[in-house]
Amino acid sequence: MAHADKTVDVLIVGAGPTGSTLAIDLARRGVGIRVIDKDPHAFDGSRAKGVQPRTLEVLDDLGAVDDVLAGGSEYPKLGVHMGRWVVPWRMFPHHEATTDVPYPNTWLVPQFRTDRALHARLASLGHSVEFGAELVGLTQDDETVTATLASGERITARYLVGADGGSSTVRHQLGIGFLGSTDELERVLLFDARTTGLSRDRWHVWARIKAGACPLPGGDLFQWMFQLKLDEEPPADEDEINRRLARYDVRVHDIRWKSLFRPNIRLAEAFRRGRAFLAGDAGHVHTPAGAQGLNTGMQDGYNLGWKLAQVLAGANPALLDTYEAERLPIAASVIGLSTKKYEGIAKLDPSSVKRGKEVQQLKLTYRGGPLAPAGAESTSTLRVGDRAPNAELVDAKGEQIRLFDAFRGPHFTAIAHGDRATTALAGLLWPTTGAPLKSIAATNSPEFTRLYGLTTDTLLLIRPDGYIAHIATKNILPTTQTAATPMTPPTPPNQPTRESRAQT
Repeated sequence: MAHADKTVDVLIVGAGPTGSTLAIDLARRGVGIRVIDKDPHAFDGSRAKGVQPRTLEVLDDLGAVDDVLAGGSEYPKLGVHMGRWVVPWRMFPHHEATTDVPYPNTWLVPQFRTDRALHARLASLGHSVEFGAELVGLTQDDETVTATLASGERITARYLVGADGGSSTVRHQLGIGFLGSTDELERVLLFDARTTGLSRDRWHVWARIKAGACPLPGGDLFQWMFQLKLDEEPPADEDEINRRLARYDVRVHDIRWKSLFRPNIRLAEAFRRGRAFLAGDAGHVHTPAGAQGLNTGMQDGYNLGWKLAQVLAGANPALLDTYEAERLPIAASVIGLSTKKYEGIAKLDPSSVKRGKEVQQLKLTYRGGPLAPAGAESTSTLRVGDRAPNAELVDAKGEQIRLFDAFRGPHFTAIAHGDRATTALAGLLWPTTGAPLKSIAATNSPEFTRLYGLTTDTLLLIRPDGYIAHIATKNILPTTQTAATPMTPPTPPNQPTRESRAQT
């Protein structure tokens, strides 16, 4: 076993969107990390190209949203080819931004651009991905996990997270079952290629040959999809693909990336074994319909990051049990949604092509989970476990505050509405280690009051991942203190209150 001074806090296996999201969140909290990936370089294909509104909010908090927005665009209308006619069809309805939902539209951005944006943000925090580092073995005891690499190097970490895809080596090493099925009879050829003969203002679809071509922003590439017939061999080269497209006066050339996809619908039987965790495709795989896989994986990492950091800072290790309890049901529901969409698309059901609020992941909630008990207080619009929406308010100093700006960073946020809540907030004890607390006393803020459904003096505690941890209108101080306890390190005895510290 490695010496203690060589033990890293968290080893992340896999540097795709899930692993990179986790790495950024941990790095900004000062957690010692290493990120390894068996591939020789960053992914260079378009694969998962839809980034949902909730994920854009996550990227905003992590400091990577500008790069992702710059590398993408809104989705174009479908162009359904029917003989000589091209029928337009809007798959994603356009929504105008509102105060509570600043990123209302699904963003079309090839995965390699999302990966690059995340890796650039990670580099700005002083970390880089170790490519060409393949995990081949894993052991653990009560205090550490030791990973063996193909190079022979052994890495000892306090925790390990497998974000290494559907064929996850971490999952296999942990012996965790992957329940579900793979349809070996249905296959889709995906590839990125330059294309002539097609306009770039449509996602082109040909029902007759079961093919589609989506223009990728930021260049001249299209992502192509060919659904293969039973026992049909995929086209061997560009010439064979172009023979299939000849009747449409379309040609592809300069193929950059190619993959053969099989519908895979699987869910890990557990997201944790001891000190090792699964995230993203390592724990759940879906059909591509609805653009859910990448987004669900990134939010796995976003859920797990602050919890790992808190436990490393001294919080009760039971906090880590809430990761599986919160994320596994979400993954199961997303699998159900994407499967329903995919089956509908196969039947050419227009309602399955449409994308509405159900895919945006803004309504996903942790209600009823271990950190959001069913009996908790609520407002007229929100319950504990819900996403905390953006809003604008004026604080006690007369300063205008945008909540998503206030939430940005590795801290909890407490918002007091009304005199009783403000007094309680001043008496709240908060530990000196782990995630700090940002306090806001709201005054003269009708928009905030409306969006948060406040009808009386209320103290809201917002988790570091932007979900509501507690709502208090009665017994405000003791209930808030109790709610914070499972999520934070112990408060030192005789620690002065926030109010008395402010007066010294």
